[in-house]
Amino acid sequence: MTIYNTSSYSHESLPTTGILLINLGTPDAPTPTALRRYLGEFLADPRVTEMPRWLWWFILHGIILRIRPRRSALKYQKIWTETGSPLLSISQAQSQALQKVVDAHFVGPMTVALAMRYGNPSIAAGLEQLRQANARRILILPLYPQYSGAATGSSFDAVADVLKRWRWVPDVRFISHYHDLPAYIRALAEQIKNYWSKQGTPDKLLFSFHGIPKRFFIAGDPYHCECHKTARLVAAQLDLKEEKWQVVFQSRFGREEWLKPYTDHTLTALGKAGLKRVDIICPGFAADCLETLEEISQENRQIFLQAGGKAFHYIPALNDNVEHIQALLDLVIQHTQGWSGCQIGAPK
Repeated sequence: MTIYNTSSYSHESLPTTGILLINLGTPDAPTPTALRRYLGEFLADPRVTEMPRWLWWFILHGIILRIRPRRSALKYQKIWTETGSPLLSISQAQSQALQKVVDAHFVGPMTVALAMRYGNPSIAAGLEQLRQANARRILILPLYPQYSGAATGSSFDAVADVLKRWRWVPDVRFISHYHDLPAYIRALAEQIKNYWSKQGTPDKLLFSFHGIPKRFFIAGDPYHCECHKTARLVAAQLDLKEEKWQVVFQSRFGREEWLKPYTDHTLTALGKAGLKRVDIICPGFAADCLETLEEISQENRQIFLQAGGKAFHYIPALNDNVEHIQALLDLVIQHTQGWSGCQIGAPK
């Protein structure tokens, strides 16, 4: 293992605090080649599949990476914009907005860097940016409100794999979840209320979260419980009656059982039952991406309408709106307490 030295370090350099925002990732382009590279990295992560390595290697390279990249590329092409991947451009806007508010609220210098667990910019690149900024304290903030081993745990693994090569390891704090953070709950509630003030209210609101295999939950992953708590707190903020909202799970992969009820099956049942309008929000996604813009807003819209529903509304993710950035700032304030150079000052 190579240890990266810091021979050019100047002891007169002013130490800073680094904040590393991490999201899941995105391919570099909506092409089969780029998707094969991205999916190869993503699906090779042992946290994602938790299958015997030898068996999964044959499934991944013998079947999945021969078929799925082309199919996924077609999906990405439906949401790709002039600025590229929506997830990447929104995440960049989030990091820039967070940089502005931390500069305004903290006395000491802070540097916000962006990284993707898979794809670019990599976690190694994000941490290197902070190292170059002389960050002697680093706060790791994965943009996964609800903890899951497959996402949050994997991000910790990747950070540790990079830092174990640094000669001078900084102070590190890792935020594992914020599913019940009051500012996050308020931001979600405000997002829904603002949408309904313009579009009216639905017959039912679905909180759709990315699914995980049921065996992960049985093994002790808290994700299922944290998803339900987030939805319950938001519903309470909105004063919704129990029959007016429901938690569902999307994006399952493979043949095994995942967390239920499934989003698509629920939409089919609601459409057949005569429900006229359904709204969906996806609280687990900090930024709009393939799973929200294509899977929910396009595919699942058609599922509901074809089942007899009349109106389907996707409520956008929090993205870089003011309430969301305030929630991220609250997290930074909470988790940097006691660190030298992280004192709160008068707003600048």
